[in-house]
Amino acid sequence: MPYIVPSSAETLADQLLYTHGMLVDVTCRTCSADVQVKKNSQHHTSIQWNTAAVATCVVFAEMDRAPQGRAVHVACPRLVETIEAAVREGHVPVGAAGPDGVSVDAADRAEVTDE
Repeated sequence: MPYIVPSSAETLADQLLYTHGMLVDVTCRTCSADVQVKKNSQHHTSIQWNTAAVATCVVFAEMDRAPQGRAVHVACPRLVETIEAAVREGHVPVGAAGPDGVSVDAADRAEVTDE
């Protein structure tokens, strides 16, 4: 049973913005796993994995072979390096999305730059 079911178009739009807004496709530079990434801040990264990406990740495959297996919430360090590079290169924006889907931090930087 769903915990929260959107009851209006506005609520559904908010839910979609929160769950899908600002997601950027990122391909790991090591194994070519394709994931979606959102950075709400410098310290918060959301990575959306799919079945194909998990199967492609060589680090996850190594972890899966370990006697204790792979911990569910352990990140792939090679993908983390790829994401950090994508942030530095400007491919992944940092900051929460505003109502128009644009990064709030990016919008703030644009306003400062325009002055």
